[in-house]
Amino acid sequence: MSAEAASASAMPEGVTDPNYKPLPGRLGNLSVPQQHALDKFRKELQDEEIYVPERMNDGMLLRFLRARKFDVPKAKEMLKSAEQWRKDFGVDEIVKNFDFKEKEEVDKYYPQYYHKIDKEGRPIYVERLGKLDFKALYAVTTQERQLQRLVYEYEKFLTERLPACSQAVGHPVETSCTILDLANVSLTNFYRVKDYVMAASSIGQDRYPETMGKFYIINSPWAFSAVWSVVKPWLDEVTVAKIDILGSGYKDKLLAQIPAESLPKEFGGKCECPGGCSLSDAGPWNE
Repeated sequence: MSAEAASASAMPEGVTDPNYKPLPGRLGNLSVPQQHALDKFRKELQDEEIYVPERMNDGMLLRFLRARKFDVPKAKEMLKSAEQWRKDFGVDEIVKNFDFKEKEEVDKYYPQYYHKIDKEGRPIYVERLGKLDFKALYAVTTQERQLQRLVYEYEKFLTERLPACSQAVGHPVETSCTILDLANVSLTNFYRVKDYVMAASSIGQDRYPETMGKFYIINSPWAFSAVWSVVKPWLDEVTVAKIDILGSGYKDKLLAQIPAESLPKEFGGKCECPGGCSLSDAGPWNE
């Protein structure tokens, strides 16, 4: 029996890829209880006047449901908390008016950027903690502006990048492929930005759940692997399965997931964008 035939939900609109098979818990592959949970979740949000139709499509509601294993009260609590955070943080204002004028300067000291797509159509997100120069970074920006930029990029990721990727590959794309480069990371530098990193992780996990697809930590020093072995048992299996901790021999693993022409040359790929990949914002969202 095919996934489509077994599903209690219809395929999402706009699918042109004949080989697309939705993962469990996605539109086009929901069990009867999952479909009931989605309908109940939507109706309760509407009844409580929390529902925002232009933002809360079924794909978004399912992300919150999957994050709480389809427990509707827990998913609703998570979503209500995220909505309150949006008001407190001023997300709508950031989307309309945020201008990260210091982008080129920040890129020299802490590169964070989206760049093309992997073999499954996910936008690739790169962060190079090893290039971090804490003093220089906070001479040109602040932690608050860094977090505003992060939220601005998350919103753009949902409203522009993912729809463009979905259209390019002919099926829904809901997650990113992240490369976190730890080459030359010093513990001192990491310790100085730990507040930012923890705040950023919390925003991703609590406010934009289920958007992480693959996560490659490359050039990880020995000490990091030791820390990881302690942290790993505390994480759920789904998260652990998405994370690959790689030392300096990461090239083949990345190229198995990312086409060479999409991977920046410094990571073993063939891409050399004019002016540098980190400032190019190359991808289907700009074509």
